[in-house]
Amino acid sequence: MDKYITGNVIRTLREDKGLTQEQLADRIHVSHKAVSKWETGAGFPDISLIEPLASALGISVIELLSGDYITNSNRSSNMLKSRLYVCPVCGNVINSMGDALVSCCGITLPALEAEDPDAEHGISVELIEDELYVHVDHPMTKDHYISFITALTDQGLQLVKLYPEGEAETRLRRSLVRYIYAYCNRHGLFRVKI
Repeated sequence: MDKYITGNVIRTLREDKGLTQEQLADRIHVSHKAVSKWETGAGFPDISLIEPLASALGISVIELLSGDYITNSNRSSNMLKSRLYVCPVCGNVINSMGDALVSCCGITLPALEAEDPDAEHGISVELIEDELYVHVDHPMTKDHYISFITALTDQGLQLVKLYPEGEAETRLRRSLVRYIYAYCNRHGLFRVKI
């Protein structure tokens, strides 16, 4: 990887921050000519400058290196605007209160987009006393299975991890559940409104 950061990213972030090349250079203790070279593509910042550069630009190192600047617009932390991420390497399931730059196992993860259930991924929900019995009529083989079922409420998230060769079912607390999600390791995230 010979180009780990582009000059266009540095220039755009610097301008968005309202900084001149000289002001940015002063913050990270380099010459303004160095910043100019970076922005024109005539050079690249030394790896030891990546963290101070990201700090001076007000973003994370991951955002700087990827060129993706993420601003979470969900400042009120509305749980219904939560985003789910799944690492394809280790299977970690990550929840954020809104848009975020999420990385796991060296991979930047895209937020999952929920779809309506189809014939193969039908989610059935039955109220039993104060619980929801959730069942997905889906094969649970070692290479094709429902990885988790989760319930999204106004106040939080209930997540139940499932495993191959088990059952694609669970019981969840009913209180304030708005959506039920099921994640298929091959076809992605499916959602039903409660």
